Amino acid sequence: MPKNILVINPGSTSDDIGFYRGLRPFFEVKLEYSPKDLAPYANRNVAEMAPMKKNLILSYLKKNHIDLKEIDVVIGRGGLTKHTEGGTFYVNDAMLADLKKGYLGVHPCNLGGILAKAIADEAGCPALISDPEVVNEMWPEAQYTGMPELPRIPIFHALSQRRVAIHTAKQLGKRYEDCRFVIMHAGGGVTFGLHIGGRVVDVNNGLDGEGPMTPQRTGTLPTGNFMRLCYSGKYTLPEMALKVKGHGGVCAYCGTHDIKAIMRFIETGEKEENSPITCTREKAKEVIDAMIYQMSKYAAYTAAPAEGKLDAVVLTGAVMYSEYIRETLKKKVSWLAPVFVYPGSDEKASLKEAALRALENPSLIKEYK
Repeated sequence: MPKNILVINPGSTSDDIGFYRGLRPFFEVKLEYSPKDLAPYANRNVAEMAPMKKNLILSYLKKNHIDLKEIDVVIGRGGLTKHTEGGTFYVNDAMLADLKKGYLGVHPCNLGGILAKAIADEAGCPALISDPEVVNEMWPEAQYTGMPELPRIPIFHALSQRRVAIHTAKQLGKRYEDCRFVIMHAGGGVTFGLHIGGRVVDVNNGLDGEGPMTPQRTGTLPTGNFMRLCYSGKYTLPEMALKVKGHGGVCAYCGTHDIKAIMRFIETGEKEENSPITCTREKAKEVIDAMIYQMSKYAAYTAAPAEGKLDAVVLTGAVMYSEYIRETLKKKVSWLAPVFVYPGSDEKASLKEAALRALENPSLIKEYK
């Protein structure tokens, strides 16, 4: 009998919700929040939004005549908890406490487990998360920098990377655990994971901008000049943080992180009315090429510890919808291994598949400590 799965993928201005009977969607919807809805929560911990969001989700379930007792499992997007190994976890009291305080940071993804637990408790079913952004399976030597106070820590698109890794392994006729991949997820941030033996043994901290320049983030910077800029007196700490993450990378050069709009401008020379693009067409092309150049270098950098033994390089994320970016990048990295491309990032599908695997084999579900 098909299992009924409720998936919750929270964002800053909307929540992506899906209800599935097995793998078949009963409904999928993006619940949008108006500025009026969000105004009371400005400058507050996102966890305080949980009651409002929970009530909206419950009202939508009721509107679609779904009895809570029909739900077999609720799974939410993982949040910034303590570092964990990969896999699917019960949302227990320890996890709930870490999500509410934002153990490794405050982010809308923290609401995934909080909302899953709140609704699952009413439904009388388990609440799960899977492959949170803070999965840490890195080799010990991969965690070193040159400064003991600043080890490398992974914050990355773990859910997306694991999903495309499993799909690529199936295409190759292999088990994921027997494959060696470099996987790049490119969205507002860009993360590169080295997958060996079913684990992500090295990966960059995409949240803080480690790695290549991205649509919104600077990437790794020249340390000396960056320190001097920080102490120049020109910027406050919040202003510097925004320059690095949010207004950095492509956005800093072009005035926007909207890759689709930038590529349209490059290809046609036309801007939409009131376009935020601030550079010339020639400059925009140069900036995009620079981003691709840095991404290709980081792919090779990530691949080096695999000693030339890779099964595939996998490209995914919203940036890969651009034919120019993905085809140019493929040319630059195809010498490493065959290249597979999965444009976009279907986190709901990733969560749904993880929940189904867990329901079919409950021994896979782990306890968070």
